[in-house]
Amino acid sequence: MSMAADGKIATANRAVSSFSSAGDQRHLLELRATADAVMCGARTADLNRITLGPGGGAFRRARIRRGLREFNLRIVVSPSGTLDPRAHLFADRRSPVVVLTTSRCPATRLARLREVADVVRVCGCRAIEWDPTLRWLRTEWKVHRLLCEGGGELNSALFRAGIVDEIHVTLCPKIIGGREAPTISDGLGGKLRDAAKFEIQSVRRTGDEFFLVLAAHA
Repeated sequence: MSMAADGKIATANRAVSSFSSAGDQRHLLELRATADAVMCGARTADLNRITLGPGGGAFRRARIRRGLREFNLRIVVSPSGTLDPRAHLFADRRSPVVVLTTSRCPATRLARLREVADVVRVCGCRAIEWDPTLRWLRTEWKVHRLLCEGGGELNSALFRAGIVDEIHVTLCPKIIGGREAPTISDGLGGKLRDAAKFEIQSVRRTGDEFFLVLAAHA
């Protein structure tokens, strides 16, 4: 995730979703080149012309050298099925798109998503049940390393489930502001004693940005 100095990852209206440097964008593709699958939430897919793909030839070759498929699996999480079937990522057919949803998704939305996605899987009643879902992704799709690129609601669900192993944060010297602007972890929140705990693994400065890697607290 790229984060402004005040913790925001976009403006309140989500109109600005990319404010980091070209170096950070390259870092994102370098991370994708290590993952079997790349995942994001429905709003992230709806509001951005993204494909969640591996990028140019150099990154695809890096994947092959690691023994990975040239094009990563793409996953979009939409518990209520609000993902727009016209989202840009569905136009790129070079790798499968899996949509994870729940029983809250009405039958009409489910049918529309099944017309454009390769697989639509119901993964719980009200919320995604992450443990069985990750087991399914590993068994059916050979996903051993999963990269999540937000947004804040999805990140929050992963933190609450206790399944985040590592965080890559790029800290950018900007102040976005706005009480409605999203952060790295939105959603329900909780008490301080329940906070997800991490340890700083590394800090690197390039230009005006800091690249941090945090590992889950042992």
